[in-house]
Amino acid sequence: MRQRWSLSGASMSPPTLFSLPEARLRFMNSTRDALKNKTIKPLLNAFSQIPGSENEKKLTLDQAFRVALEEEIINKTSCENVLAIISLVINGVIEGICTASTPFVLLGDVLDCLPLDQCDKIFTFVEKNVTTWKSNTFYSAGKNYLLRMCNDLLRRLSKSQNTVFCGRIQLFLARLFPLSEKSGLNLQSQFNLENITVFNTSEQDSTLGQKHAEEREEGMEVEEGEMGDDEAPTSCSIPIDYNLYRKFWSLQDYFRNPVQCYEKVSWKTFLKLMDLQLSDSNFRRHILLQYLILFQYLKGQVKFKSSNFILTDEQSLWIEATTKQVYQLLSENPPDGKRFSKMVEHILNTEENWNSWKNEGCPSFVKERQSDSKPVRPFVRKRPAPEDFLGKGPNKKILMGNEELTRLWNLCPDNMEACKSESREYMPTLEEFFEEAIEQADPENMVDKEFKVVNNSNYGWRALRLLARRSPHFFQPTNQQFKSLPEYLENMVIKLAKELPPPSEEIKTGEDEDEEDNDALLKENNESPDVRRDKLVTGEQIELFANRLGEYWKVLAPYLEMKDSDIRQIESDSEDLKMRAKQLLVTWQDQEGIHATMENLITALNKARLNDLSESLSNDSENSS
Repeated sequence: MRQRWSLSGASMSPPTLFSLPEARLRFMNSTRDALKNKTIKPLLNAFSQIPGSENEKKLTLDQAFRVALEEEIINKTSCENVLAIISLVINGVIEGICTASTPFVLLGDVLDCLPLDQCDKIFTFVEKNVTTWKSNTFYSAGKNYLLRMCNDLLRRLSKSQNTVFCGRIQLFLARLFPLSEKSGLNLQSQFNLENITVFNTSEQDSTLGQKHAEEREEGMEVEEGEMGDDEAPTSCSIPIDYNLYRKFWSLQDYFRNPVQCYEKVSWKTFLKLMDLQLSDSNFRRHILLQYLILFQYLKGQVKFKSSNFILTDEQSLWIEATTKQVYQLLSENPPDGKRFSKMVEHILNTEENWNSWKNEGCPSFVKERQSDSKPVRPFVRKRPAPEDFLGKGPNKKILMGNEELTRLWNLCPDNMEACKSESREYMPTLEEFFEEAIEQADPENMVDKEFKVVNNSNYGWRALRLLARRSPHFFQPTNQQFKSLPEYLENMVIKLAKELPPPSEEIKTGEDEDEEDNDALLKENNESPDVRRDKLVTGEQIELFANRLGEYWKVLAPYLEMKDSDIRQIESDSEDLKMRAKQLLVTWQDQEGIHATMENLITALNKARLNDLSESLSNDSENSS
């Protein structure tokens, strides 16, 4: 036994373990084959054959890709070879053999090592694959890598020499991230306080006064730093001295940090500068646009603005008047001033919507479709109808495809007017419709059953519809079963004959069985309306009984089938016990309607064990009757 155990144990081979050097070498060779043949199949085969866990193999393959990319960069190969490796990695992520962040790591390595001219080619590849980066497989894993990569590129680029490249990077980020992405928003409305305009702060350092005499002789007034050598200067109505120069350029500090405008001292200095007229139209347009942006911030509702930053009424009125003046100056400023003014106004109005969205916490622009919503059917354009059908023919008559329908429709082609017509009120009253049936039910008229109108099916159908609209008996429950519709209508006719104003003496059927059935039917419906009307609780009785009920109203409420919500509502409406009792009885009367009788109220009192109140109410009812 022991020998067989040892032999069987010797025949069992231990499981193969994961070996990093062997796996890396195998993946390196497979990567070269995949790049050479431009297919990912060698990598898929190697990934399935190498032993080890999936995570171990993914990390090893990621390292193999970085080594392959390093070799290409050291050998200074073309960008096409580098992009081929990155494309292979993207396919590996899709197939599930690579980590999702590997393509972005490789892109960051390449852009850090290559000069700017080759980075332009690499970034073109990044731009073309923006839809890939936005997919669920790559977005969450790579958005931070892409943002860091773009910021590193912007730091290396010159804003003046690489303007187009910088703009491409900004547009790529705008396409990559959704509008609701808060990482790219200035949520707290912070200002770029580092943007400082440098100018001469002392008159001695300024050359404006020294050159003033020379420029006057040459017939020129040029403010330093504002016009080039080739531009033809124009005369200015305002003498440009150092005081005006200093005040004008100090405005840039308010544009840089608008919070200073809420200070009273700064505000007085700010008001004196709006009469300034600049001769350079482009520069004047630039300054006026800065005014509008500043005014919008001062008037706008910003969530993170301090509560102390509030404009006075005088300041608000001045800003409103000055804004109109600035728009007027922009419209008069060449070239194409009116169009530019309208465009600026539109952009600033859009900015107001943007600020409101940020104040609301940046809600998502995507509306979730409800699960129970019906699928939208595709729109099918209907074939236009012929002119004669639409009433545009020579007869101006709408054809309905049938002679009688055409006649009826053209009685009044206007649908709304036809609906409002008085002739549409064709529903008869109960007296008019059942007059013939009531006469036939009178035994003195001696009408045989087979000739009565209640046997007509068309008459029976119309009678049911009329009873449903105008008679309360139609919806009252009854235990009596009817074998046919004529039998049911005969019973209803007898009931209506007793309720409606009798044109003559009371109708007698002459048949004992019918009288017994009618009496039973009337008893089931709480007798006739006249009898019920005598026994209904009146407002005067409710007023008297509410005074007696008083504090016991809450005991009686459940037996009057009052809900807990109704009881709470009565308690909240009044604190007076008598008023609560009265409100309870009035609510019960409204709910019960024709069943709000003295008998039902006495029954409820007995169930609530309020026997004294029940006896007093019974005595009052007998005395009143």
